Amino acid sequence: MFSPDELTTIALSVRVAGVAALASLPLAVAVGWLLARKRFPGKALLDALVHLPLVLPPVVVGYALLVTFGNQGSVGRLLDQFGLEFAFRWTGAALAAAIMGFPLMVRTIRLSIENVDRRLEQAAATLGASPWRRFFTVTLPLAWPGLVAGAVLGFAKALGEFGATITFVSAIPGETRTLSSAIYGLMQVPGGEASIWRLAAVSVAISLAALLASEWLVRRQRGADGEDS
Repeated sequence: MFSPDELTTIALSVRVAGVAALASLPLAVAVGWLLARKRFPGKALLDALVHLPLVLPPVVVGYALLVTFGNQGSVGRLLDQFGLEFAFRWTGAALAAAIMGFPLMVRTIRLSIENVDRRLEQAAATLGASPWRRFFTVTLPLAWPGLVAGAVLGFAKALGEFGATITFVSAIPGETRTLSSAIYGLMQVPGGEASIWRLAAVSVAISLAALLASEWLVRRQRGADGEDS
């Protein structure tokens, strides 16, 4: 059985991971399409910046967020005027998790868009379809499995994020203490092994369920495409 604190931690972690993945998905699609379809000066630099969180220590990302979005940060003071707070709030945990998972989402979506046959887009263009219409009616549906996979990877990464999150928002019970930070805290408590195993099992179960659901959706989409052809 789970304690009330453990149930709160699990619910908060799913909430943070879900918001992080869904909020960053539109931007990940836009950046993935830009890197896959366009040539422009500074493309290599943009690609490097997108993947920078993968090679930086997560603590560095968390500290940068704290300096920028904290109560004394330039962006944080501006957002505070509109009632938006990130430092030491669950929204900050979602922001940190989204940034750390963003490179995985962009990479997956970019590869999926690159695999879309450009001749189909060109055929739609010859029929008078605008760029936006080609994107939403041709490119996006064909790249849909990659979008699903990218969203799942972003969710799984957000669910397991620790370094950037704890640096930016700490581990406040009921507010910012996610599964990872809770497990880390229990490691410092004598007799916390049982809770550690329960929370670790939940982490594995949620991540595995998300991956299986993604695989099922992709297979279903491929089957539907095969029937249509």
